[in-house]
Amino acid sequence: TLEFPVTGMTCVNCAANIERALNKRVPGVISASVNFASERALVSYVPTMAGPSEIYAAVEKAGYGAVPVEEGKDAEDAEAAARRREIADQTRKFLVGAVFAAPLFFLSMGRDFGLLGPWVHAAWVGWLFFALATPVQFYTGWDYYVGGVRSLAAGGANMDVLVAMGSSVAYLYSLAVLTVPGLSGHTYFETSAVIITLIKLGKMLEARTKGRTGGAIRELMGLRPKTAVVVEEGAEKEIPLALVAPGNVVRVRPGERVPVDGTVLSGRSAVDESMLTGEPMPVDKGPGDPVVGGSINGQGVLDFTAEKVGRETALSRIIKMVQEAQGSKAPIQALADRVAAVFVPGVILLAALTFGVWYAATGQFVPSMIRLVAVLVIACPCALGLATPTAIMAGVGKGAKSGVLFKDSASLERAAEVTAVVLDKTGTITRGKPAVVDVVPFEPLCGSPEELLSLAAGAEAGSEHPVGRAVAAEAARRNVAVPLATDFTAHGGLGVSARVGGRDVMVGRARWFEETGFSVEGAREFIEKLSSQGKTVMVVAVDGRACGVLAVADTVKDESAQAVQRLKDQGLTVVMLTGDNPVTANAIAREVGIERVIAEVKPDEKADAVRSLKEEGFVVAMVGDGINDAPALAVADVGMAIGTGTDVAIEAGGVILASGSLVGVPRAVALARSTMRTIRMNLVWAFGYNVVLIPVAAGVLAPFPGLPGFLRHLHPILAALAMAFSSISVVTNSLALYRKRLV
Repeated sequence: TLEFPVTGMTCVNCAANIERALNKRVPGVISASVNFASERALVSYVPTMAGPSEIYAAVEKAGYGAVPVEEGKDAEDAEAAARRREIADQTRKFLVGAVFAAPLFFLSMGRDFGLLGPWVHAAWVGWLFFALATPVQFYTGWDYYVGGVRSLAAGGANMDVLVAMGSSVAYLYSLAVLTVPGLSGHTYFETSAVIITLIKLGKMLEARTKGRTGGAIRELMGLRPKTAVVVEEGAEKEIPLALVAPGNVVRVRPGERVPVDGTVLSGRSAVDESMLTGEPMPVDKGPGDPVVGGSINGQGVLDFTAEKVGRETALSRIIKMVQEAQGSKAPIQALADRVAAVFVPGVILLAALTFGVWYAATGQFVPSMIRLVAVLVIACPCALGLATPTAIMAGVGKGAKSGVLFKDSASLERAAEVTAVVLDKTGTITRGKPAVVDVVPFEPLCGSPEELLSLAAGAEAGSEHPVGRAVAAEAARRNVAVPLATDFTAHGGLGVSARVGGRDVMVGRARWFEETGFSVEGAREFIEKLSSQGKTVMVVAVDGRACGVLAVADTVKDESAQAVQRLKDQGLTVVMLTGDNPVTANAIAREVGIERVIAEVKPDEKADAVRSLKEEGFVVAMVGDGINDAPALAVADVGMAIGTGTDVAIEAGGVILASGSLVGVPRAVALARSTMRTIRMNLVWAFGYNVVLIPVAAGVLAPFPGLPGFLRHLHPILAALAMAFSSISVVTNSLALYRKRLV
């Protein structure tokens, strides 16, 4: 695949022309998708049949600019420079148009309303108008001629064709009035000049406003520092970021950004990862902890080993993912694309029909011509082309800043339709790591929880089992002294035994004690009570007698109950799907507020459970860790993979929750719904604008004397102003998504 910026597009039909040129004229191109709003092309091709040079050449031959992406170069800088040049060009041409069109307009209006005296009717004034209009027509408006000719040569017709035709009709008619003997009448140089200038103003503002929809990308790119401090043989050396290699020891001082991904070697600090995860709380980092490029170091100095650099860093992968999602086409865009494909030819036909009908009815050439020009100028395929992609760009960008990464626009569109959310238990609702939650000593053998925990941790010190590590971790958390153990023996996952402080200690399941002949009657009540709560109960015996029990459980994440409630508030059905036993599953479900539980499901059966829910009529979002839940994530209508700042490239889901927090699920749904609502508003505006105003320009309101004159006889200048406004309003509406408050 090759993704690169494209310049010179003026409407959605331009994007269609480039797609057609790439798909039909470049052997080896499998598919080409060009996004008018993001001004990027995504091309899949067979490298033995085609290459980047052939692809760029095809774009250039079609009449547009391709910004080459060179290996090792900063493609984003090249793209930004190209966009700056384009905005500068649009601005320069608008200013030239305004300088000549403004005096032309005021002189012409002054003449028409009798405000300037008889001199304005002299023959030389017409040539003055011609002199003022010509630079506008052929400098400010030259892009429309070039774009129109290239569009027609490519087998299509774009907005440039309409603007060039409409302004040329007014200009050439006025020139004929000046030069053809026997032909006299009013000239319309101001009409052609003001039309071009107003439309150029709209394109200039549109270009600047469209640039803001990519603000999230620029903010993410801005997180990368330009240099990094590398420690070599005890000495610090500042080098360009591009020269950092895996294995380098990198030093980050307080307040600096972490340049690349790696693992902390020394130092302790709190690191702000909110720009990647959307979570505001800093994360404590120490030796052995991962750090992510783009995050901000807190108070301490950190030395870490660089592991992922360049395009392999989490930040670079996030940027690439967001770019691809912003450039992808949502299914809802297909309708606008189909309409745009026939829009321009249809408008030209309608304009000709308008002229013919009015000329036949009135016998007057000039009024009929003015209506033809108004129809050509007011028609705007731009608004249709911008309605969907600008909202997608803004929505995806907003998500990236909130820790919600949409891998493509289809996933975003589908997420808005979700009616049921299926949550995996381990690692999604819970932390995925067992922890000691109850310590119950029996007197007189163990007089306190600390004494019980000390003996159990001593026995478990040699264990690699997760439960053993949980016991040791709890003892460390409580600052309990752990005596040395000897004669350690692990008993096949059932328990361990050891000599601790001169006493024989056994820690294990009740079943193991019963099988070995030890009585646990004194502990039976506690075992049953804690087991009914979904906890794993371990009996601790000292010198052959039960000393107490420890309960271990996979603890619920702090935000899980809040996230489930938010999903319910959104009207969604929440289901827990787990391979755990029903007792444990239901205990966790009660704690977080989930009513529907599907338990004892093997990993390969989770996909079947999701299919069953879909058969019930639900649009299902599956939320899991993206590894053992991969089949279910793939089968679901929307797969949401719980990730962290360092594993955002999980391939199983269409949506990645970079923070690893379940709160990202209602956040993703809310954002998807807001984005789709914005797209529908944009499409209603774009379709409604053309459906209402094209007939007005054609003169359908002329027979109604009670209406304002500007509606009955819509002047082409007003039509140009309305056209410019339509595109800007659609883009501005999309930008409002950045201000949307998510749950």
